[in-house]
Amino acid sequence: MAEHSILSMKNITKSFFNVTVLKEVDFEVKEGEVHALLGENGAGKSTLMNILAGVYVKDSGTITLNGNILENASVTESEKAGVAFVHQELNLFNNLQVFENLFLGKELLYKTRTLNKKAMIKRTSDLFTELGVDINPRAMVADLETSRKQLLEIAKALDVKAKLIILDEPTTSLNTTEVQHLFSIVKSLQKKGITFIFISHKMPEVFTIADRYTVLRNGRFIKTGKISETNPREVTSLLVGREISFLSDDKEIYSHRQAGEVVLELDHCSGPGFHDISFKVRKGEIIGFTGLAGSGASNLMQAMFGILPFSSGAYTVYGKTFDRLSIHQAMKARIGMVPANRKENSILGFMSNLENAYIAEHTLSAKHFHIFKKQEIQKYNTYKGLLNIRAHSHENLITSLSGGNQQKIILARLLNINADILLLDNPTQGIDVGAKGEIYRLILQLSEQGRTILVNTLEIPEIEKVADKCVVFYHGQIHAVLDRNSIDETTVMLHATDATPPTF
Repeated sequence: MAEHSILSMKNITKSFFNVTVLKEVDFEVKEGEVHALLGENGAGKSTLMNILAGVYVKDSGTITLNGNILENASVTESEKAGVAFVHQELNLFNNLQVFENLFLGKELLYKTRTLNKKAMIKRTSDLFTELGVDINPRAMVADLETSRKQLLEIAKALDVKAKLIILDEPTTSLNTTEVQHLFSIVKSLQKKGITFIFISHKMPEVFTIADRYTVLRNGRFIKTGKISETNPREVTSLLVGREISFLSDDKEIYSHRQAGEVVLELDHCSGPGFHDISFKVRKGEIIGFTGLAGSGASNLMQAMFGILPFSSGAYTVYGKTFDRLSIHQAMKARIGMVPANRKENSILGFMSNLENAYIAEHTLSAKHFHIFKKQEIQKYNTYKGLLNIRAHSHENLITSLSGGNQQKIILARLLNINADILLLDNPTQGIDVGAKGEIYRLILQLSEQGRTILVNTLEIPEIEKVADKCVVFYHGQIHAVLDRNSIDETTVMLHATDATPPTF
């Protein structure tokens, strides 16, 4: 591997609203490597990368890219210099076709200044061939699975001939097979000389794909080194600034609780992506949903919140059966949901942290025209302390927060409407290893208070830590319902892949 530095960021400092978020940070990346940039939420990773990508302007410091000084470059200038940023929240237009997304703002034209769709479609097809994937250039992006949207973003980076690609939490919504495919593509492109900055909270993935690492903590540089010369426990300790036990080994988070009466029941329910689903949930229970991506678990959860329709079956909540259910009716029935894609379905980027926290409550009480801001601030501060939300001010836009803290604001929104049944679809998406433990304990704490919680996740260790039961989905149906003593990764994966007979 070449030892030439493709990127050198020296003494980078940045402040927002008189709060320093980066303090004299150094970051160096070797040409042709996969470099893991690590840190808890709020450590400064995204800010540093947004400075490199031209989204933010640094207050001080120097950036050298391929031997050239990059001085306060715009997004376009950074892209021309060879930098591409594949964000965790994918920047795609669902209402456009694949090739239209790829060429948005850089359309190929005939001499008559009309769109040369034929050339754009061919170029798109060629890029996917280079990546070794089969995606129809004419497909609507809304119809693509998350893993394919991720590959479209990488194709966009290749199209601009990027030499340095930033991957921000690229595996959050991918299953094991999709992660392996993504990593094989990264390794293939790495052999062609492309350099990657890989941002992730998942230690097994970091130690699988990365060559070197750099750790940031509280906006400061902590350490850099070779992956081969460290281990997950040491790196995790660097992230949080103390020695902690691995969450994957720590099953003591779980505590047994006495479940109450049945509060939710599905009787032979079918809908988009799932069919013939029947099960009951008791008050105070924590139920884990899992399965391969596209197994139907997420679709079912969306139907339970009124996002998708039920085509048949009976859905009963607190003794009331719904034939059709809207989101408003779901919230009135004391159901709250954290959707998997917070950028598209949760956060309101033009609103403040405070407004995002109380918007659902205000929607439910729409007949009351006035918002009592002082009371809302008091409630916000209560939830901020409870959820350990790291935010400088309730008046800042929610987009100023890291992904994990945005997720906590959405949890505060549910608590603000006194939701008793919480549907959490991938709730620790983009949340660092230290904060995950907080979320797990919060789930158990809410359950002990009598709330009923359903958690959908592709990560089996998460279910092991909190769930009383695990519902495993396969091809839109329940393949198994496992009690707590039967939940382990091997058993779950056997059911999730139909490698063992159904037990439900």
